[in-house]
Amino acid sequence: MSRLDSFIRRVSAQRDCLNMVAGMVSGINGPVLELGLGNGRTFDHLRSLFPNREIFVFDRQVAAHPECIPDDDHMILGDIFQTLPEAMQWIGGPAALVHTDIGTGDAEGNARIAAFLGHHLPALVATGGIIASDQDLGLDDWKRPALPDGVPAKRYHLYRKN
Repeated sequence: MSRLDSFIRRVSAQRDCLNMVAGMVSGINGPVLELGLGNGRTFDHLRSLFPNREIFVFDRQVAAHPECIPDDDHMILGDIFQTLPEAMQWIGGPAALVHTDIGTGDAEGNARIAAFLGHHLPALVATGGIIASDQDLGLDDWKRPALPDGVPAKRYHLYRKN
């Protein structure tokens, strides 16, 4: 599979998962967290899905399209290994949804990030809340909602906090 085809499959799976989980968290209070702003496409999509929720974005730097950058109160800049453990000071309470798409082409680096997220994210998610991730976070004691039709297993990972 070409890298372009792989990218299209990944972002299609991402969109389909986010569209599905938007309904699943509609009755759960809390903000949305986006880990990894990138160029801002997913943040922009989250704004359309959650127009009445605060969305906090974590990234090392801002390199997004100018129309897809959160305001200063919702953009947490810095290394995720330092900012995420302090997240409650910004978000104020548990999140209804966390979306993380910060994997790289480096398998060892991805494993380190996934282990870190799997350790720190549970405390940031409301009961019944969802984590949607490009990486397997190893949250074996969480419910695993079925992926949307057409999304292959292991392409995206959904977790619902019990």
